[in-house]
Amino acid sequence: MELPEFKYHPNPLATGAIEASTEECECCGKERGYIYNSILYAEEETEFICPWCIADGSAATKFDGTFIDDYPLQRVGLAEGIISEVCERTPGYNSWQQEEWQSHCGDACEFHGNPEKEELKALSGKGLDSFLVKEMIKHDVWANILESYEKSGSPGVYKFKCRKCPQIIYTMDFA
Repeated sequence: MELPEFKYHPNPLATGAIEASTEECECCGKERGYIYNSILYAEEETEFICPWCIADGSAATKFDGTFIDDYPLQRVGLAEGIISEVCERTPGYNSWQQEEWQSHCGDACEFHGNPEKEELKALSGKGLDSFLVKEMIKHDVWANILESYEKSGSPGVYKFKCRKCPQIIYTMDFA
């Protein structure tokens, strides 16, 4: 069975947001072979939601919840339709603290998971400087972080890609 497409999270299997499962979806009541592996922020706690109920918005509607905090996207002035697509119809991601979906060029970015250590070691110049300033990390501290960095470990580093230009944005948080 082919997974639904998510404009802002193009490969949720690779990022770990969606995983194979024999559990029944709490929204549609079907066992579809895949389940969401993160949190739906809602008053009612849910454990098993299928990707199809995320994609069509039925999970967000049924449980009156969101998969991502909308404040960072509202703060930068994105259109309500984009915010709704990301928060109500896109799988979120697991982070240590509060996840913050990135935006660029007037649109939400695509989420591409945790980068490999080699990718982070290759960061340099203006891209690295911009990331370190945004995260308030000094170059020598970054070098120490890289030495012990493990994908999906702590600290967590998250990769986003702009949908309109080649800009890649990294964010980071700690356990």
